[in-house]
Amino acid sequence: MSAAQHYIPSPTPDLARIGRALISVSDKAGLIELGQALARHRIEILSTGGSAKALRDAGIAVIEVSDHTGFPEIMDGRVKTLQPAIHGGILARRTDAGHQQAMSDHRIAGIDLVVVNLYPFEATVARGADFATCVENIDIGGPALIRASAKNHDFVTVVVDPADYAEVIAELGANGGATKLTLRRKLAAKAFARTASYDSAIANWFAGQASDTFPERLTLSATRVQTLRYGENPHQKAAFYSDGSKRPGVATARMVQGKELSYNNIGDTEAAYECVAEFGEPAVVVVKHANPCGVAIGADQYSAYLKAYACDPVSIYGGIVALNRTLEAATATDLAKRFLEVVIAPDATPEALGILARKKDVRVLLAGALPDPASAGMTLKSVAGGYLLQTRDNGHLAKGDLKVVTRRAPTAQELDDLLFAFTVAKHVKSNAIVYAKNGATVGVGAGQMNRRDSSRIAAMRAAESGEIAKLAQSPAIGSVVASDAFFPFADGLLAAAEAGATAIIQPGGSMRDKEVIEAADAQGLAMVFTGMRHFRH
Repeated sequence: MSAAQHYIPSPTPDLARIGRALISVSDKAGLIELGQALARHRIEILSTGGSAKALRDAGIAVIEVSDHTGFPEIMDGRVKTLQPAIHGGILARRTDAGHQQAMSDHRIAGIDLVVVNLYPFEATVARGADFATCVENIDIGGPALIRASAKNHDFVTVVVDPADYAEVIAELGANGGATKLTLRRKLAAKAFARTASYDSAIANWFAGQASDTFPERLTLSATRVQTLRYGENPHQKAAFYSDGSKRPGVATARMVQGKELSYNNIGDTEAAYECVAEFGEPAVVVVKHANPCGVAIGADQYSAYLKAYACDPVSIYGGIVALNRTLEAATATDLAKRFLEVVIAPDATPEALGILARKKDVRVLLAGALPDPASAGMTLKSVAGGYLLQTRDNGHLAKGDLKVVTRRAPTAQELDDLLFAFTVAKHVKSNAIVYAKNGATVGVGAGQMNRRDSSRIAAMRAAESGEIAKLAQSPAIGSVVASDAFFPFADGLLAAAEAGATAIIQPGGSMRDKEVIEAADAQGLAMVFTGMRHFRH
């Protein structure tokens, strides 16, 4: 029978007096204030290297770990705290007679507070260090100290984040140099989360070094940015987490005004900003419920905005507006007339910010830069019992990639609009149909169960917008149409022709491609195949 099976837990005290602390930190923020507080309570401090020097320079008494253990640091500091004198002092249960006897027999002194933050592995990787430097920044002793302390939190207080120093200092002051069990358990949970996150970062880096896109064991790590008021609906709870990546977007943007972002705001804003980043020209995207309802490019930002707004002046109400240039005053003036949830741009002029400041509720985010739509990356979706992981849809097409399959080839203007429309379709929920003309969407059909209905809805939206603008005819007349996937039947194409479209872009690959091509020829349409689809579920 193992020793663990014989073990009977001894009582856990609410208050655990701290007599000795071990401090080993790479982040020195708040270190001196913590050391001074420990000194006031006559707590002995063990430390190493730069932490010991910083404390001594501040006039705080410190005992080197090597003096405490009687064993020197070796192997360039790789081995310094991995000692029975250290881990025995942390792991011993203070109310267990056998543990107390072992401490006495082996002259092990108890360590009641462990303050450790780890070698900056994540930061080392982020700055592009070479392989050897990254490996050398993998902390070994630190995680061992943290895990040992967290395991024995009944008696040991562990601190891994300088942000928690103030709470520990206050607790020591309130309890005569002791901490309460509730705090120790909270800090232990945070400690285990930190070592898990650290190991996850290392595992993912190693997988990347081995070009292992889908490792056998997927590890995830994220830091809570904020607890949200609710999720998609008020009866759901939610929080927003950052994975630490630097991809520009809602997670990295600076909010300069407005109410707290909601769960839906965050998802919709991300969708809008990823879409607007696709275009090199000044572009504006309006999103509602994660779908673009107006997208346009123009010679300048304001003209692009007016075209995007004209596509669906109804759905912009309560929508998200994303821009790929610095927000200008002319655009901000019109935005201020609308009820909007979020405006996001790389930057904004002071004048534009002053104009939007009159609309206190609108959230204004400045992301600093645009995400690279061609860059690699991963997307993750949860399902019951697991996750779906895939590479980001960073597929792009040039004119030379298109295959003309009809008797009539598209004109130069149609070709430009076809590529524009297909780019927008990449960001519309399937089944997606996008009508476009002169660098602007004029109708969007999203998320329908069949492609024909998406085509009809897009045409209907175009007709309604034309009526609102008091146009003589629907802006769908003379437009081009993009489909995110192939037309399985000719009916969706025929609906587009009926609405007045003149050219079609679609992936092709259907068993009925010949039938669809013949229908396009019969209508006098130009059609190109991409060989690439853009499903978005």
